[in-house]
Amino acid sequence: MALTQLLDLPAPAKLNLFLHVVGRRSDGYHLLQSVFVLIDWMDTLHLDLRRDGQISREDLGTRLPDDDLCLRAARILQEVSGCHLGVHIGIEKRVPWGAGLGGGSSDAATVLLGLNRLWGLDWTRQRLLDIGLKLGADVPFFIGGRNAWVEGIGESLTPIELPSSQFVVLKPAAAIPTAAIFSSPLLRKDSPRSTMSVFLADPNKFVRNDLQEAAQAHCKEVDEALSWLSCRVGPARMTGSGSAVFARAWGNPGADGSSVALEQALAALPDEWKIRRCHSVDRHPLWAWAAD
Repeated sequence: MALTQLLDLPAPAKLNLFLHVVGRRSDGYHLLQSVFVLIDWMDTLHLDLRRDGQISREDLGTRLPDDDLCLRAARILQEVSGCHLGVHIGIEKRVPWGAGLGGGSSDAATVLLGLNRLWGLDWTRQRLLDIGLKLGADVPFFIGGRNAWVEGIGESLTPIELPSSQFVVLKPAAAIPTAAIFSSPLLRKDSPRSTMSVFLADPNKFVRNDLQEAAQAHCKEVDEALSWLSCRVGPARMTGSGSAVFARAWGNPGADGSSVALEQALAALPDEWKIRRCHSVDRHPLWAWAAD
């Protein structure tokens, strides 16, 4: 029997363990090197088949822009595949937007992976990756579905094995437009290229985000969040181009009483700020929904 709906589809966020800007293409896109790691802070999507060919969306919580990446992903896949079916997309948004956590890109990737099954396309991962790159530089990572050494504008992905980790992620209320960061005179654009083997040999040397200085100058809340997290958890850095910052959470929370102090400190945070303790994820929960 053909599928008519797919419920409770996860869309995990990501962290950039580091982010270096190593150059710029002739078309203006910046060339990056980074390590992306999936975390268990996730949106949830629901896909209901529409036989009239229409594509629609319902926001089950936070209101999203009228024409978001999920709708664009569904339309492009429908056009390229020649499929005459449609879909109604329900989104339970939990990952904050404008954070550098890749929430919108992850939602779009989950739509592509889900529709690959709901519409019975049975496309390979590479075909979905080609569509994902048209939507945004982070989308291919989520379709690839594994933690990765990332190069180019985000399209060059090399799977990387990383130890299981815990992080504390703090998102201040402010959101930062990506264009403001990449146009800043404070943006570092000439980091030396490295290799995945050098990173694996000593990952503790890779702790810089080349976008962070520009973000701190643009938004004082980023600076405040970095200071808050560094004082209470450990050395903090920004992820991606958004306003979220993170620090590694070492050991067993509460073993030294630190979780009590952290809980007390949380009460002093502004209500609009979001904080979450996250675990790394080895593979996207829908990784098997596209064949290699």
